[in-house]
Amino acid sequence: MTVPDPHALLFAQLDPARAQALTAEALSACDDGELFLQFIASESFLFDDGRLKTADYSRDAGFGLRGVSGEMTGFAHANEISESAIRRAGETLRLLDPAQGQPTPPPRANNRHLYTDQSPLDTLGFAEKVRLLETIDAAARARDPRVVQVSASLAASWSVIEILRADGFTASDIRPLVRLNVSIVAESNGRRETGSFGLGGRRLYDDLFEPQTWNRAIDRALAQALTNLESVAAPAGEMTVLVGPGWPGVLLHEAVGHGLEGDFNRKGASAFSGRIGERVGAPGVTVVDDGTLLGQGGQGRRGSLSIDDEGTPTGETVLIEDGILKGYMQDRLNARLMGVAPTGNGRRESYAHAPMPRMTNTFMKAGNDDPGELLSRVRNGIFAKSFGGGQVDIVSGKFVFSCTEAYLIENGKLGAPIKGATLIGDGPTVLTRVKGIGNDLELDEGVGICGKGGQSVPAGVGQPSLLIEGLTVGGTG
Repeated sequence: MTVPDPHALLFAQLDPARAQALTAEALSACDDGELFLQFIASESFLFDDGRLKTADYSRDAGFGLRGVSGEMTGFAHANEISESAIRRAGETLRLLDPAQGQPTPPPRANNRHLYTDQSPLDTLGFAEKVRLLETIDAAARARDPRVVQVSASLAASWSVIEILRADGFTASDIRPLVRLNVSIVAESNGRRETGSFGLGGRRLYDDLFEPQTWNRAIDRALAQALTNLESVAAPAGEMTVLVGPGWPGVLLHEAVGHGLEGDFNRKGASAFSGRIGERVGAPGVTVVDDGTLLGQGGQGRRGSLSIDDEGTPTGETVLIEDGILKGYMQDRLNARLMGVAPTGNGRRESYAHAPMPRMTNTFMKAGNDDPGELLSRVRNGIFAKSFGGGQVDIVSGKFVFSCTEAYLIENGKLGAPIKGATLIGDGPTVLTRVKGIGNDLELDEGVGICGKGGQSVPAGVGQPSLLIEGLTVGGTG
């Protein structure tokens, strides 16, 4: 819903001046905190098995009131933005011990906006969105006689937020988000395999409806499915692995990124706790988190934010530089308790959740190695081109990731595609075993969803090609 003043959606039943006064009253005895107001509209379409299976539209509005005193947090939320509801929420904060020190200063001001204020939900009609998915379904089935199943989905959201603090600070943001996914099942000689591809970001639907965009999605998904039809059983054992650029950065995100978030390190629960200034990776390994990155058409990438959900402007945070641990991603609470500055990583799923340190776009910077030369170094190993799901233990950094597309490497050349490969290891150790870093940095195309503490937020990942020695591969061959 695009309106002349989007923030009017938040103040239909409440005067902004009263909201500010209520916030000051509720947080008067706290070190920190905020009133977080949000309106969100979202839609999703799924075209599967030759027909439109789901078409959902929803809208929601509400607030979250958080007070912080020392290490204690009080939080209450409601899906009604009114004076009476905020007053009731404020009663929760009376349970906190009164703050002992000076209130934490507000975030610095920010006038940079990384994405359009327009809502993607309004730019095209219902029929046009369904027609796109029908077209993708028909085009994918016509590509190859081995295609037996196509699933195409389209999703968008538009969120308006306002943050009010007791000290009079206010910040606002308007956040669009779109995503297109194509999944294809191919069958040959009784064997079925799947391929998928998706893309999106903080922008409008415009480019997703361009034929070259959705045709590329079909081509990528189909190529993966057909490749997997030819796959052989994956080998098992410790071996050299060449990890491809782009989306495989999800391994870095999970195995290393979460361990570099401030809360885990303040509590001493991360494998990286207390190690600032120490070598944690091979020379050349530089990992950053950057919430300011732009993508298609100069609009924000999926994980980008003009401000985080506490009002702090995002920026580039260097986490590891040339193998040396430099810092952590911080929200306001953990930054204050650790005596450092917030990094713009305080994020929440919605008004119904309290913020915590979370990644935005996390990636490893490019090196100087030619990817072809990295491949030529591998006598026997595998090339992991794309990943699916995985599991990670934050404390140890141990992970298990499944490959959705991978190949044998024999005498420096790509061999047969393999099926059932999993990569097993731990993030801190893997960083020290990096033997080559490609000059081909890629970021993912905008499909990442990060889960932590029961909250899901959009995130971006990326990396160049990485040559890693001594990684355990689980397989069936």
